[in-house]
Amino acid sequence: MSFDLQLQGLRALVTGGTKGVGAAVTQSLLDSGARVMATARSVPASSTPDVIHVAADLSTAEGATEVAQAVLRHWGGVDILVNVLGGSSAPGGGFAALDDAQWANELNQNLMPAVRLDRALLPAMLAQGSGVIVHVSSIQRLLPLPESTTAYAAAKAALSTYSKALSKEVTPKGVRVLRVSPGWIETEAAVALAGRLAAEAGTDYEGGKRIIMQSLGGIPLGRPSRPQEVADLISFLVSPRAGSISGSEHLIDGGTVPTV
Repeated sequence: MSFDLQLQGLRALVTGGTKGVGAAVTQSLLDSGARVMATARSVPASSTPDVIHVAADLSTAEGATEVAQAVLRHWGGVDILVNVLGGSSAPGGGFAALDDAQWANELNQNLMPAVRLDRALLPAMLAQGSGVIVHVSSIQRLLPLPESTTAYAAAKAALSTYSKALSKEVTPKGVRVLRVSPGWIETEAAVALAGRLAAEAGTDYEGGKRIIMQSLGGIPLGRPSRPQEVADLISFLVSPRAGSISGSEHLIDGGTVPTV
């Protein structure tokens, strides 16, 4: 028996929707019958014809405005908003290596795209009395790596706090707001990183993966999460099947976070 997520015909926007977890979420929602718009800085050369692609830099206010206008122009609003976009370009070296510009970059990459798009698209959700917003955070907000992820982790922590506050405000009005916090995910970028670390250490790819897992304090499951696993979780959470789940954070990290 198939598990129908009841997403047929719903309008979904996925930010960062052409690579890694974002691409998996885009395809999963599409396979479930949703209409999907995906954002990226540039439209992929081999894009899925059934997906509307919008090229915009969501780290800027102008980019968020472009995406919101595209959504309103095509559909008049959305039923599902999945903010996957995130990442870090900050250098290693701890707190002293981070100047004001780098702090601003991390916030503009990991917090402000969600804030701006929510502000632009929530009014239509509230008007229809229904909708779901998912903010993809990170376990780094709980387990920051001081050498390399201080600013990124702080931005994700801010995203999580903002998400909880937003949920308390809009859930009574029919819009569910949720957080999904992955640990290490085996995306294309993660594969490249593991390969580089393996080459530097004179080991194979599996050895490179072990180096990364050790830096995180270990992953009890013994492997990173896969993009499709994160996408499957998000697809369930945005569906009517999860209609009473709101305001909560869902870790998908193979047991990396050692606390309750």
